[in-house]
Amino acid sequence: MTEFTLTLIKLAFLAVLWLFVIAAVGVIRADLFGSKAAARAANRESKPRPPKPRQQQPKPQRQPRSAQHAAPTKLVVVQGERAGTVIDLTGVPITIGRANDATLVVTDDYASSRHARIYAQDGQWIVEDLGSTNGTYLGRTKVSQPMPVPPGVPVRIGKTVIELRK
Repeated sequence: MTEFTLTLIKLAFLAVLWLFVIAAVGVIRADLFGSKAAARAANRESKPRPPKPRQQQPKPQRQPRSAQHAAPTKLVVVQGERAGTVIDLTGVPITIGRANDATLVVTDDYASSRHARIYAQDGQWIVEDLGSTNGTYLGRTKVSQPMPVPPGVPVRIGKTVIELRK
């Protein structure tokens, strides 16, 4: 090989090495400060959404079995980075996790990408752990199977605590 060819190979290798370093710094930066996509998803979640036209009449009819007289209408983040966030309950399942496509995106190191799901069934709201590493807790009980969530009882996912409220 000629000296010119070796110089070109060295320069190409150096360029690839710098691209690797820049990519590694970008990943570390995103882990430390969050990615732009996560910030956009957080901003999107904090904006109020127009309510979807769904019939929720069966819920109030079946709710009197419990001590509560009215079905919960919102999900509130009471602790954690997203404290104060309110999501209206419209009967659509709510996914919680670190993934950008989750309904409630939490940037908590103890939360999985798809950590838990809250959905309506037979007039009550159910919490289900989706195979998370650190678990989901309803009050002080670890959720190992789908469990009904009474209004006001905290659901803990890592450092984030949420409650169903009227």
